[in-house]
Amino acid sequence: MRLHRRSLRAIGTSWVFATAVLFCRPILAQSAEAVVLPTLDGDIALTGYLYRPDPVRWPGARPAVVMLHGRTGVFSATAKRLNEQTLSGRTVLWGRFWAERGYVGLYVDSFGPRGHPRGFNAGTNRAGQRPVEVNEITVRPLDARRGLQFLRAREDVDASHVFLQGWSNGGSATLASVHARAPGASSAASGGGFRAAVALYPACRGVERHFGRGFAATVPLLLLIGTADEEVSFSACEDLADAARAGELEFVAYPDAQHSFDSPTSARRSVPANVKASEDALQRVEAFFAQHRKAAAPARP
Repeated sequence: MRLHRRSLRAIGTSWVFATAVLFCRPILAQSAEAVVLPTLDGDIALTGYLYRPDPVRWPGARPAVVMLHGRTGVFSATAKRLNEQTLSGRTVLWGRFWAERGYVGLYVDSFGPRGHPRGFNAGTNRAGQRPVEVNEITVRPLDARRGLQFLRAREDVDASHVFLQGWSNGGSATLASVHARAPGASSAASGGGFRAAVALYPACRGVERHFGRGFAATVPLLLLIGTADEEVSFSACEDLADAARAGELEFVAYPDAQHSFDSPTSARRSVPANVKASEDALQRVEAFFAQHRKAAAPARP
């Protein structure tokens, strides 16, 4: 198989209507539930935020997604109280997105329980400026594994169909989590791992620096990034995709889209390229996971 590389081209005026429907239509009132994840190797207990689909419409064991937040954490930047009621707009958007489509979604909060609930400023991930206990390559993959174990132990989750998705710093953690030499990879081999993974606008240079050139994924992997990303290097991710083993990584470049293009903030939504990228990403990620699970239709209301 050859490496699949795609760039989003003009979709025509239909994307405007589709995006308006997606972001403006009423959203079912799924709310997150705070949960405690099991500890590994004496590490601290981590908090998770769980989104569950309607059990009437989606009965039985469901596919699930472990979600890894970006450098700012899971909470809204303006929140005074930090809990399941004050999650950020992007956190809520994707949590509800998966619940509405019959997936159990779990955000793993790597930062809050370790004393950094509001995350970190841009440009602070150089030369060890961030604490080692939240490192996206050596630590957060273990957090992803804890999320996987938590979900696989639930009766409402299909243990053979748990996926992984991460944004920015969490996207880097996603890449590290599915690398052939990922932290915890040896212990995961006997118990099964993620079905497939998606990394949105990760910092690829640090991942390649750690693992070396020639990315070797253990599961199907999709990487999405904008060419105008102002926070991480688009070219580094393009290089990582080019050097990946054939058939292991699908790379999608969104012309003129910025970092966090899928965040539902006014600043990001004011850029047409971000809107187009968001629309495509939501559809593409859903289709990508659907490719790697057994087809299942919702029950009639």
